[in-house]
Amino acid sequence: MRIVFVHPNYHSGGAEIAGNWPPAWVAYLAGSLKTAGFDDIHFIDAMTMHVGHDELRARLKELQPDLIGVTSITPSIYEAEETLKIAKEVVPNAVRVLGGVHATFMFRQVLTEAPWIDVIVRGEGEEIMTALAEAVRDGRWPEDRKAIKGLAFIDGDEIVATQAAPTVKDLDAIKPDWTLIQWDKYIYIPLGVKVAIPNMARGCPFTCSFCSQWKFWRDYRVRDPKAVVDEIQDLVENHGVGFFILADEEPTINKKKFVEFCQEMIDRGLNHKIKWGINTRVTDIYRDRDLLKFYREAGLVHISLGTEAAAQLKLDLFNKETTVAENKEAIRLLREADIFTEAQFIVGLDNETKETLEETFQMAWDWQPDLANWSMYTPWPFTPLFQEIKDQVEVFDFSKYNFVTPIMKPAALTRGELLDGVMKNYRRFYMRKALFHYPWRGTGFRRKYLLGCLKAFLKAGVGRTFYDLGKAGYWGPQTKGTVDFHFDETRKIAEAQVADWEAAADRSRKHKERQAAIKAQMKDRAAERSAANFVMPADAEDEFDLSAEAHEARSAEHSTVAPRAEGPMACGGGKEQMVDAAE
Repeated sequence: MRIVFVHPNYHSGGAEIAGNWPPAWVAYLAGSLKTAGFDDIHFIDAMTMHVGHDELRARLKELQPDLIGVTSITPSIYEAEETLKIAKEVVPNAVRVLGGVHATFMFRQVLTEAPWIDVIVRGEGEEIMTALAEAVRDGRWPEDRKAIKGLAFIDGDEIVATQAAPTVKDLDAIKPDWTLIQWDKYIYIPLGVKVAIPNMARGCPFTCSFCSQWKFWRDYRVRDPKAVVDEIQDLVENHGVGFFILADEEPTINKKKFVEFCQEMIDRGLNHKIKWGINTRVTDIYRDRDLLKFYREAGLVHISLGTEAAAQLKLDLFNKETTVAENKEAIRLLREADIFTEAQFIVGLDNETKETLEETFQMAWDWQPDLANWSMYTPWPFTPLFQEIKDQVEVFDFSKYNFVTPIMKPAALTRGELLDGVMKNYRRFYMRKALFHYPWRGTGFRRKYLLGCLKAFLKAGVGRTFYDLGKAGYWGPQTKGTVDFHFDETRKIAEAQVADWEAAADRSRKHKERQAAIKAQMKDRAAERSAANFVMPADAEDEFDLSAEAHEARSAEHSTVAPRAEGPMACGGGKEQMVDAAE
């Protein structure tokens, strides 16, 4: 049985600034499938190789797969759908599968606009994909599809979602197959070396309202640090990788495991063979201040911090649980440890003004991170924040949901003015860094790395790929009134998806009403018992409430409806650009 994976040919002026990123989802899925006995697996990276539709048709016709798997983040969803439409034309008997974060939460939308997709994998895919492939191999497809957990598909006139699959509990049992990657095509521009995106943990215990990842992975799990280092050693020794970024949302959450990981890197001497970076939270940096030099010794050279916003009001809106003062202190601590810092700012909400954009610049310059990145707020349609502000969302062309296109229109700015304000911040920050900092701050590796990052920005700027400026027609302040983001205004939320959201909101409302009724009932009983000289334990009410929530969570877990809400770094990246690292 032949399986072909395809990474969609989608590009935006964000994560690709720093180079081409190897799609780690392929390695992890292929590794799981090969363990289950599937060894005829092929991969087409249409994005990195710029494979057009005609070439894709030819490749699929030549390979004649039995199963075609495609992943998609939100901005690449239309290209993913088109990829599977081409597959239907060329190899109509192949089972067409779509996975990824967008399809997981928006399966009703996707199946409405792309009914040629046979099945959607909801959630992390290793175990679900293996069960699906076994059904195809054994001739049980599509008859047994309703018995496989974690799927969504069209059955007659109905969109069906099977029971949610459990998360992968034994991550160490997954042996990623990195041999499918054509490594010479994946270069990290700042250092000019091959780059990889391995995975140490999945999930996030924090619930930032603008993010999807804590919903996608559902629970937090960490691999054995030695197994992760085994994987990195293989990447170094057998594939020549010289830089990696841990795909985790926040690898430092489990301090004990992260310290073990760093120590293992040092003990094997890998800290002298490969450099690496992570995304993490400000609070973890502050917590680990005495360990930062140890982390640097382990080869950690780049940390992207989710500082998110200069105004504390925005931090509270995003539920970041950090303060502006902590952001500044974390950057200072990293600078003292000789670890490069990248500060991430989110801009473009309804209350954005010229003054708040200026504030983020002044704060970034005051903090003095090595790199700064201003990302346009992107209202992922499966996040809590989206549900709060959806009446303000005017653009449903998901191909533009890429961190660099202003989806939201601030009340006080046009989208062109917002883009111009962000570009002004970039110009001032990096011009000052280029003239007065990068060439003169330190020698050796520090200077080489910073100049390499500057090279990446300049390359994207000259090629007009940075922030999709060429596509939008932005050439400076004089064009802010004429930029065109080419939104496809015909794109709308499907009725089936809207109905699903409304049903979810209704369930949530009824759950809250039940909780309130239970609390009131418990208070009445407590009052009665108190009157009878019986004192109710102070925490009994809270314990009962938690039990009610746990019961609701269990009910949701066994629902036939998928979860409703969700969420590289270095030289300008974004979270959802990396989400497919281990889908």
